[in-house]
Amino acid sequence: MSTPRHGDGDGNQLSMRSCRMDRFRDMQFKTNILIVDDDPRLLRLVRVNLERVGFQVASATNGPAALDQLALEPPDAVVLDVTMPGMDGFTLTQRIREVSDVPIIFLTALGEQAQKVRGLEIGGDDYLTKPFDPDELVARIRALLRRSNKDAGADNQQVLHAGDLDIDFVRHRVERKGEQIKLTPTEYKVLQQLAQQAGKLIPHADLLSKVWGPEYRDETGYLWVYIRALRQKLEEDPSNPRYILSEPGFGYRFQVPKQEEQIVDNS
Repeated sequence: MSTPRHGDGDGNQLSMRSCRMDRFRDMQFKTNILIVDDDPRLLRLVRVNLERVGFQVASATNGPAALDQLALEPPDAVVLDVTMPGMDGFTLTQRIREVSDVPIIFLTALGEQAQKVRGLEIGGDDYLTKPFDPDELVARIRALLRRSNKDAGADNQQVLHAGDLDIDFVRHRVERKGEQIKLTPTEYKVLQQLAQQAGKLIPHADLLSKVWGPEYRDETGYLWVYIRALRQKLEEDPSNPRYILSEPGFGYRFQVPKQEEQIVDNS
């Protein structure tokens, strides 16, 4: 009977430790998606399909559990159901927006247009109607992540002064008469695209592509929701806008009042 040589055990331990490190690194670099729904069958379906394409998935069956998971391991995107007992999807979104700009996709019931509009207005980035194709959910998550990564890498070293508004593209901060205006992440992205091309008429399709991605070129309903919300927050008289002007059937323009435009380069 042979006697194990000194060091064989050390080699096995090193090998096991290396395997654990490899798995840990894989987890670190995987995109983490948080799914929130009170239907366990839907949770299983979504988890299987997202893990199949390489996402790391965490799940919660209610709002409080989702907030706990968000604090424990901040996700790269959240997919949540609007209709849940207790804390519904709208309340959960508002709580998430207090601490995070993470992209959010709503799952809504067929034909619930009011739910879709409200979800977008309070800070959601996209919605999907039940029942949905799992491949479409994957595509929408990827589109949101591309947008999020692109925004994170943007290098806009400017502040735009326009009338009563100050738009700081570095700090993502908007002020009106010196008071900060709280915008949702998507509201800011729409405003940023318009304001950085002040005076230029931007077609609906171009604006949709730049903010949401080319998959959304025909989703003009998205723009209507966010333009209306921006006018409510930025304009003294939203029914008679001074800054965000529309060309019916074509697009929108950010108008700087004459003799008032000043762009400050911070670079």
